[in-house]
Amino acid sequence: MLKIKHFIQQSWLLIISSFFFGLLIAIANARWSDEIEQNRIDKLNHLTVALLPEAKHFIDLDTLGIEIEIEASKGKRKKIKVYKAVSGADECVGWSFNAAGQGFQDKIELVIAVDKDFQKLAGFDVLASNETPGLGDKIKYDDDYRAQFKGAPAGKLEAVRTLDAKKKRSQIVVISGATVSSEAVVKIISNSITQIKKQMQEKGLIGNGK
Repeated sequence: MLKIKHFIQQSWLLIISSFFFGLLIAIANARWSDEIEQNRIDKLNHLTVALLPEAKHFIDLDTLGIEIEIEASKGKRKKIKVYKAVSGADECVGWSFNAAGQGFQDKIELVIAVDKDFQKLAGFDVLASNETPGLGDKIKYDDDYRAQFKGAPAGKLEAVRTLDAKKKRSQIVVISGATVSSEAVVKIISNSITQIKKQMQEKGLIGNGK
């Protein structure tokens, strides 16, 4: 009993402080959550337009009653937002979606774009990442690495250190010094794009065999 009383006397300030700051964090999250989400959407739109410059607006497949799910890590199913990129003449010029996976430090979330037939990648950009500055975060700005994805087949990709001339279009050379992070990007894109493509074919959104 004396030990409990002594503990309370010694730690009451810590307990009250923890409660107070926890309450402040909860209030701040509630206050700014809408603005944070809107900033995220604005960034997503900006990155997607850069990947598909012919697009004038995007149609969320959710609004058409079409749902796309993929199997993410540990067998969990995750709903993916897929957007149809439409030109000023109301023609489909491509598709975009965001997908995430584990990097070296934390989760990496990407914006991925493909052509209208879902045959070739238009490229990718990083929506969110906490990879090591100067190393893992090279996935954001290493032009040679990123350029490999543009025009690559919209299907299964392989991360390699040296290209095989016979299948180089489906191979992506990883970044020296950022191997884990750059391999993670390849895995995220390969895993998501193959599953999404199959479901879009099944739903008649793109042609079979494309």
